[in-house]
Amino acid sequence: MEFGPHLMLASLEGAVIASILVLTAMGLSIVFGVMRVVNVAHGEFFMLGAVLAWYVSTALGGHPAIGFAVALIVAPLAVGLVAAVSDQLILKRINYDPDRTIVGTIGMLFIIQQTTLMTFGPEARPVEAPFNQRLALPWFEFSEGGLQMIWPWGLSITSYKLFVIFAALTVLVALWLFLTRTKIGLIMRATQQDSETAKAFGVPVGTVYSCVFGLGAALAALGAVLVVPIQQAHYLMGADPLLMAFTVVIIGGLGSLPGTVIAAFLIGMSDGIISVFFSPTLAQIIATFLVAMILVFRPQGLMGKAET
Repeated sequence: MEFGPHLMLASLEGAVIASILVLTAMGLSIVFGVMRVVNVAHGEFFMLGAVLAWYVSTALGGHPAIGFAVALIVAPLAVGLVAAVSDQLILKRINYDPDRTIVGTIGMLFIIQQTTLMTFGPEARPVEAPFNQRLALPWFEFSEGGLQMIWPWGLSITSYKLFVIFAALTVLVALWLFLTRTKIGLIMRATQQDSETAKAFGVPVGTVYSCVFGLGAALAALGAVLVVPIQQAHYLMGADPLLMAFTVVIIGGLGSLPGTVIAAFLIGMSDGIISVFFSPTLAQIIATFLVAMILVFRPQGLMGKAET
């Protein structure tokens, strides 16, 4: 294949990475934006979603689409419930103190990780994709006869990867509508703006915090359910998503949802393209360099607001 088709294929792979990354980072950004909590256990909620997806799909059996569809609903809800309970039992009791919440979420990280190791085991286990047809992709180029459509050998993508991109876009739209068009979303945004004033107007801030913490974890788990047919479930798989999510949130701006979307797209696309043409290591180096430059020249991030 020539450079153009290679770039198209790399861009599609980058879009898949960005789709998973934006869901994971969005959960982290919402938690920090509303609660001002740095959730170090966010990657383990991602991992827990993948493991639960394996359990559900294995328990149901039958056609892979049945287990996957159930896992898309059950895993995020279950992980969100675990996170909400963890908030009530741990974070609420330490009054969401910034330093102690970091220690508390580190404790959550080890509890979830070691519990998964004891129950799930150390092996990486696959989840079969509900559908995985290979789709050939056309390419357009100019020749002596004008614009022509060709079908380069090897230029293809699976139907499931296209579904991941579509599913992430759908979830983002639904999340935006939820935050801007519903009463619960209005309460969450009011709590984000001024929790003390919201409490004075009768808003149950503690309950809102638990729901937000659960929502952030559920988004991470949803991303994991989508990605687990592409990469296997493993009890140590939470580290990379956590690191990449923090990278996205720092670049986009802490608590800025539009910034998170933009940064996830930039990091995901660059990761996919650079990994195809060069190496995944170079993509990680460039992402780290971007974080350093953002922290030096624009500490509030691309879309974050500077503190006054």
